[in-house]
Amino acid sequence: MATKSPMNARPEKKQLIIIAIILVLGAVGGALILRGGESHGESDGHGHGEESSQVEGGASKAGAQETGSGTSAEQSKSPSGASEEAHKEDEEKVALTDEQVKAAGIVIKESGAAVIRTTLQLPGEIRFNEDRTAHIVPRAAGVVESVSANLGQKVSRGQVLAVISSSAVSEVRSELQAATKRRELAQTTYERENTLWQQKISPEQDVLQARQALREAEIAVANATQKLRTLGASAGSGALGRVELRAPFDAMVVEKHIAIGEAVREDANVFTLSDLSTVWAEMSVGASDLAKVRVGERVRVKADAADVVADGKIAFVGSLIGAQTRTAPARVELSNPQGAWRPGLFVTVEVLTNDNDKASAITVDANALQTVEDKTSVFTKVEGGFVAKAVRIGRTDGQRVEILDGLKAGESYAADGSFVVKSEQGKSSATHAH
Repeated sequence: MATKSPMNARPEKKQLIIIAIILVLGAVGGALILRGGESHGESDGHGHGEESSQVEGGASKAGAQETGSGTSAEQSKSPSGASEEAHKEDEEKVALTDEQVKAAGIVIKESGAAVIRTTLQLPGEIRFNEDRTAHIVPRAAGVVESVSANLGQKVSRGQVLAVISSSAVSEVRSELQAATKRRELAQTTYERENTLWQQKISPEQDVLQARQALREAEIAVANATQKLRTLGASAGSGALGRVELRAPFDAMVVEKHIAIGEAVREDANVFTLSDLSTVWAEMSVGASDLAKVRVGERVRVKADAADVVADGKIAFVGSLIGAQTRTAPARVELSNPQGAWRPGLFVTVEVLTNDNDKASAITVDANALQTVEDKTSVFTKVEGGFVAKAVRIGRTDGQRVEILDGLKAGESYAADGSFVVKSEQGKSSATHAH
């Protein structure tokens, strides 16, 4: 049997050493890999734990906040909060007992629904009633003999205002007198000729001629009489040229341009008379508002410079629109028994339109509105006095005012005499200030 040589034994020993080294290195590497995985797992576990703790902490904080807010809400609704509101209302209250309210004449009413017709306000001016205004002219040139009417004087129908001496009237009156004499002569001649003809003494032709002359004389008298009437003179007068200027109706002398001894023309306006028992309120209506302004529509006229108010109806609306003003004239006839409406007075005409007849849910009397701290307010009735409530108003017709916000239906408030409550509020404010 052959034996191995030393040369074959060396390589096997080297291979075993190499294999051993490889195994050792593999074991060491595996151990290192296992240790790195464990450390990573521990770090992940710690991270998730911190996150979970943060979430739990946030939830606990949110719950605490909700609990806190709920507590504050409950505190606001607590009896202490209600007492604060009541205390504030007591501070703002104007203390007045029922006896004081009655003594001051304060009227308590309740807010409620009402129909408010909107108003269209138009500027206007009081003018003479042209149907009852007369411009007196002599109608015959002459010289003034006397003047018996003065400016601002009330005169009656037929009253003599002035006397003028006119040569033109003298001529016509002379003509009338001559015509009257001729008529009398013609009447006598006709009667005589008619008698003679009936007695068969005179022919019928003489009767017919006498009748013709009588008719011509009567025409001459009528013509002269009409001339005198045209000149404003009467037939019977002591002086031939005397002309009496008389008032055509009961009126007031509003203009006078005549003096004794003055020579006046036949067309001179010596007097202007106007019956001021009625006047006109004239206004201009824009084209866009003509549909709301109709004859017979109710209006309220207020004087801008005087505390005068009157109700009336539109008597006239013009059919034409002015080329320059683009408005149409309209007027209201007003009764003026006390003379408060003076011509030339500027007024405001409020037309109560029919554009909306729907009832407003909450309304109060117009005199209930007062200004408190630059706010439109209504004094509502509470126990022991009044409290001012700021309101937002809507439409008004001068009598009632629509309340859009700040007041409930059925609330009691101070209507007539609300200014008394406001004055009492001012007194209490001054007392607190001191």
